[in-house]
Amino acid sequence: MARERSKWRIKTASALIGALLPFIGLSGPAAAQSIMRTPEIRVVPRVPSVSTNVGPRVNANIGGAAVARTPSRINVTIMPRIGVQSTLPSARYSPNLHRACDYAYRGSDGECLDRPVSSADGGGGGKAVGKKAKGGSRNNAPQMAVDLRTVPNELVAEIDGALTDAQIEELARRHGLARVEMQNFPLLGSTIGLFRITDRRPVDVVRRALAGDGSVRSVQLNFRYLLQDQKTAPTEGDPAQYALAQLRLPQAHALVRGMNVTIAVIDSGIDASHPELANTIADTFDAIGSKEGPHAHGTGIAGAIAAHARLMGSAPEVRILAVRAFGATANGAQSSSYVILKGLDYAVLHGAQIINMSFAGPKDPVIERAVAASAARGIVLIAAAGNAGAKSGPLYPAANPNVIAVSGTDAQEKLFSASNWGNYIALAAPGADIFLPAPDGKYQIVSGTSFSAAFVSGIAALVLERNPALKPNEVRSILTGTARDLGASGRDDLFGAGQADAFAAVSAVAAPAVPLASGKEAPAAPARDNTSVSRAMEQPAPSMAADKSAANDAKSPAAQ
Repeated sequence: MARERSKWRIKTASALIGALLPFIGLSGPAAAQSIMRTPEIRVVPRVPSVSTNVGPRVNANIGGAAVARTPSRINVTIMPRIGVQSTLPSARYSPNLHRACDYAYRGSDGECLDRPVSSADGGGGGKAVGKKAKGGSRNNAPQMAVDLRTVPNELVAEIDGALTDAQIEELARRHGLARVEMQNFPLLGSTIGLFRITDRRPVDVVRRALAGDGSVRSVQLNFRYLLQDQKTAPTEGDPAQYALAQLRLPQAHALVRGMNVTIAVIDSGIDASHPELANTIADTFDAIGSKEGPHAHGTGIAGAIAAHARLMGSAPEVRILAVRAFGATANGAQSSSYVILKGLDYAVLHGAQIINMSFAGPKDPVIERAVAASAARGIVLIAAAGNAGAKSGPLYPAANPNVIAVSGTDAQEKLFSASNWGNYIALAAPGADIFLPAPDGKYQIVSGTSFSAAFVSGIAALVLERNPALKPNEVRSILTGTARDLGASGRDDLFGAGQADAFAAVSAVAAPAVPLASGKEAPAAPARDNTSVSRAMEQPAPSMAADKSAANDAKSPAAQ
């Protein structure tokens, strides 16, 4: 009994201990520390630290705004945009146009950028500044401002003609320049040099320093010029030349064909061996000293003026001075102030009566001087209005008052879609889808006010054959006074006086009178080396072109 009572006590005690064990565990020191202790919360004031090595975060959706984030507020700081802001609207222009998506501003996708591409790849298809490339980091390095109107780091300076070569070299060294070229220009009566900046100094800083030198008369940038054509694929064939009928060239050629008149074509290389230009190129001058072969643009311009085989130019018997002033580049043929000055100087000194300038660029002080000097010597100057379209400002040399500016028309006698226009336009001529010769005996269909100007240069040659004593302003008056009105009645900014009319122009010119009663001969024309290199007049005119001209003449709006 005692043993059983003892076992019961042990069993009861064990049960009680098992039941109370959880509560016993919570009543020890550890439990008191967990439950009874008031937690200590340390609040340390957060002072934001700004690292000077980390730039502000940029929100890609906010152009030109850098957003710096802090715990308490957002500070928005407007940062200046990097690069050059275009002065022209970013509309779609021809790829060969001045300041309309030049090579340096063209991205890899061909789109126009609002800042120059990275200089590491030389432009064109490169990476835009600040634009993240695939697999690469963002490049936010500031770029130096780029003036796409000019040749980088080059200056054109008029120098005291009394300086010796050693003194000129010392002048260049003194201003940190390398002399590229130097020559005397009789057209301006000046010695003008081309200099290149040899370090990374800003062009404006160097220009001001050079202009302040006592041996320097004037300093300017070396501006770029571009040929005014539209790119089209070369084609073969012999389509009707609608320009012949519109300009009434077959009728005019029955009277005159440009014999003994000299036109200087300042352009790219001309293929003198092309059948359309046989016996037409009287002389050549390469103002850039290149080894390039003939170029499509220059050959086409010469053809618009003087073609005489399968095709017909506006003055098939004229003689041409071929002045190469434009060299091929990745962005089309280009030239500069200094090179064009050399071309103008050569043309004037070698007897040009007309100078065709189918190129365009900015207003340029030295070229303005050369144009004025050429006009003062009795030379007729004709230029393309430009292909920058309605939103473009005036381009030069066409906008110079001494120059006859020519806008372009199409087969429907509407304004050529890319043609510039303005109050400086003198008259218009066909410039869309013109069929012309190309190098290596080929042919091409091209567009541009370049070819409009070339047609008018040929018509001016017809007028001068009729009366070589005419002055430039008289030639202008005849061309504009006989032009066929297009568009709004009277003169307008699109077509000027209207579309050129070759037959009306030559018909309006009276041959110089010979005073037979006095027995004296008529005054001789200004002395020029104008020995004719024309084909014999008894040679039949190209039948294909003549037949097409007659057919087109019947279809012309005037005939209807």
